[in-house]
Amino acid sequence: MLPALGFLTSSLLESMSSVGIVAPLSHHFAEPLPLQNGTAIADYTLVYETYGKLNADKSNAVLVCHALNASHHVAGVYRDQPRNVGWWDNMVGPGKPLDTDKFFVIGVNNLGSCFGSTGPMHPNPVTGKPYGARFPVLTVEDWVHSQARLADVLGIAQFAAVMGGSLGGMQALAWSMMYPARIRHCIVIASTPKLSAQNIAFNDVARQAILTDPDFHGGDFYAHGVVPKRGLRVARMIGHITYLSNDDMAEKFGRTLRTGEYQFGFGIDFEIESYLRYQGDKFAEYFDANTYLLITKALDYFDPARQFGGDLTAALANTQAQFLITSFSTDWRFAPERSHEILRALVNNKRKVIYAEIEAPHGHDAFLLEDARYMNVLRTYYDGIWNNILETSQRGEQA
Repeated sequence: MLPALGFLTSSLLESMSSVGIVAPLSHHFAEPLPLQNGTAIADYTLVYETYGKLNADKSNAVLVCHALNASHHVAGVYRDQPRNVGWWDNMVGPGKPLDTDKFFVIGVNNLGSCFGSTGPMHPNPVTGKPYGARFPVLTVEDWVHSQARLADVLGIAQFAAVMGGSLGGMQALAWSMMYPARIRHCIVIASTPKLSAQNIAFNDVARQAILTDPDFHGGDFYAHGVVPKRGLRVARMIGHITYLSNDDMAEKFGRTLRTGEYQFGFGIDFEIESYLRYQGDKFAEYFDANTYLLITKALDYFDPARQFGGDLTAALANTQAQFLITSFSTDWRFAPERSHEILRALVNNKRKVIYAEIEAPHGHDAFLLEDARYMNVLRTYYDGIWNNILETSQRGEQA
């Protein structure tokens, strides 16, 4: 039976605060990291941030895995960029569901990203020139192995929890299978055990927009001093449509015309067109085209049941963690039915698992937004983890 989950009170909401000013950290790895494609990458750097304090026995560490266009900057702000708020700042901080007064939280920027960790825009140590298209294609499993190496550097033998939404949820699920003894709780939000054919199709159309942009130059656009903005813009517009629900778009934009009249041309008539173009333009200013290709391929390739003949129960048989699986009613990109697949496989393996399906109108993006029921599910679950940490610590003191 699931525990009763109440609602956040206004006083709790008012007490929430940010972790404040934060700064990124980095660690360089000289030893080659073997990759799933049969090659390896050496001399790479991972950028990360931490929030809260690691306790004496290092039992309160939580790893937060990021989704496609996010990064290590999970919470707080930068001193020189006060408007650059962490992408999950509503989730992580003092008094928030993942409470940094209790937990030591780590956000890692994945390899291949464009936010600090070694990626296509960085110099290849062999040639001295940007990797560009020669940066290796990575998988979710490769990212998890690199995160485990960083955990070793930080002296964390076991995480209290590994947590992520969307692509981050895939990484959390992979952690539970690849390093079962190093994770006590696995929190998978708005995710899936593998992409559907429709999702792969959306990703390929987005990639084709980039690959066919004349400014892409086969991935070596850095040397030409250009950015394939047209391709990035279209890729983001395609992706953004899939992150929203039809009801959400209807409520926000409907068929509202910008001028109140048809323009009888191919410019912007509708408010939804204006919104999507704005999102595309903004994305093209800060995201790297090669990174977009790499990350969408990692999404496509994630399928842990593949090596077990499609049997997800067999794929999850070696897991040891307890699980929280959360989905959203209007998320049609990673629909609740996909979370049900994970849930069934865990139940088949007699794992301890809590499942929460949240009624929310915002589609896939709901995992990033404020919703009292959703936030309280996470708060209640983390309270349980914290109570277990305290009980274990007290038993150790008594012994």
